[in-house]
Amino acid sequence: MLTAGRSEAAPVPTDPFLSTVDEITAWFASSPEKVDAALSGSERERVLSRVAGINDAAAAGDRQALYAQQFLLDRVYRLHTKLPEQESAEGSVVVHEIGRMLETATSQAQDALVEPGLLDELPSEPRRYLSWLKQTARNHRVYKHPYYHEFIRNDATENDLRNYVMQESVVDGRFDDLLAMMQVGTAGAAKLEIASNFWDEMGNGDPAEVHTHLFNKIFEVFEIPEEELERSLSATSLLNGNLAVLLARYRALYGESVGFLGMTEWMAPDRFVQVVHAWERLGLPDVGITYHRLHITIDSQHAQGWFHNVVLPAAESPAMRRAIARGVLWRLNSSAAYLDERMPSAAA
Repeated sequence: MLTAGRSEAAPVPTDPFLSTVDEITAWFASSPEKVDAALSGSERERVLSRVAGINDAAAAGDRQALYAQQFLLDRVYRLHTKLPEQESAEGSVVVHEIGRMLETATSQAQDALVEPGLLDELPSEPRRYLSWLKQTARNHRVYKHPYYHEFIRNDATENDLRNYVMQESVVDGRFDDLLAMMQVGTAGAAKLEIASNFWDEMGNGDPAEVHTHLFNKIFEVFEIPEEELERSLSATSLLNGNLAVLLARYRALYGESVGFLGMTEWMAPDRFVQVVHAWERLGLPDVGITYHRLHITIDSQHAQGWFHNVVLPAAESPAMRRAIARGVLWRLNSSAAYLDERMPSAAA
């Protein structure tokens, strides 16, 4: 497992990939004009060549390169998803180029994991198609993965749950923003379903019940500071968070986002039952598990509403059927890679 600055497999400061990441991210607190002026001509070509080198190494299986790739993409996305406290390079042409190179390489890697021809054999009738999506998930090795059903439920220690929460923050900790981004341009039943889902995430108007606020209560229980959180995210954790942002922010990838986020919600209740069991087994403070208890019920309802009000209407279109299935497979495969990495046998 790769993490930043914590495990024995963590990248060392002399790692050339992370040196490139450090060089690039140092510009992110500058204005777009400053960045594009400094990184022009041969300097621009040099930086883009370094990013291409990271992508090539990651594609070849270099785990340090994969970490650097996803860490850098996460930092690019922060320019677009967090309010700046200083100058920001958001809007820089060069940063956009870097981001697109990372996104393209990440997308290609996920597509390479999809069984050839699978997306060409989808049922055309919407309800049969929906059944196919669910059965595909049930047949995937990530379904009822032993990380949740064996390790978390029966063996995880308090420190294991602490680390689990940090890794999960890349999706759970910003699900409301993902919904807000993906609903742009939608209409009708789909927009209403996304809006209903978002309003639940907002605690139905009660600030104390906002789901990101409840999720952050877990950080308080475990006393997790922001700097430790950033150091502790693994390559596959960053990948899962980056895929969610990638699909939610681009209108052309709306269908993939429907599949990715819908499958996330569909799998959550069963997983969270195991987390709640572990939490209670360890006798941890009740305030920290409210988020997971709540989502066992809510995500089950959301998933059904999502399937019937978002997926089924969209499944009338062959292009949308393919896009949604692609997003589902990305979610299943990236989640499997992440959970495989979390298993104690993999970390040993």
